[in-house]
Amino acid sequence: MAVNKADKRALYVGGLDNQVTEQGLYTAFVPFGPIKSVQIPLDYKSQRAKGFGFVEFDDEADARAAIDNMDDSELFGRTLRVAIAKPDRPKLGSNKPVWAETDETMDAGQEPTQDMDSGKP
Repeated sequence: MAVNKADKRALYVGGLDNQVTEQGLYTAFVPFGPIKSVQIPLDYKSQRAKGFGFVEFDDEADARAAIDNMDDSELFGRTLRVAIAKPDRPKLGSNKPVWAETDETMDAGQEPTQDMDSGKP
């Protein structure tokens, strides 16, 4: 969920039990006002919920009411942590290690490195 730095309508909801679905989270928060979106991120490998989610309200006052009422409340026996969601962090670089050379770096005008044992490029 992309969160605008000045947007105070998007909430982080932590401490979710694995049984909580997006529909269940929606049902828990809709009493505070119209909801724009609900997301519960899944772990890439296991495809299980990571234990947190995001709820975005249409109105900032509704989001504030949800925080006031739902922070430290219980859902499926777990205590929720509810707060304004922080903006997405910019992604720097890639997931590749710095030392991993690809054809792209060669095409970018870099000289090939020499094999220290053979002296050949």
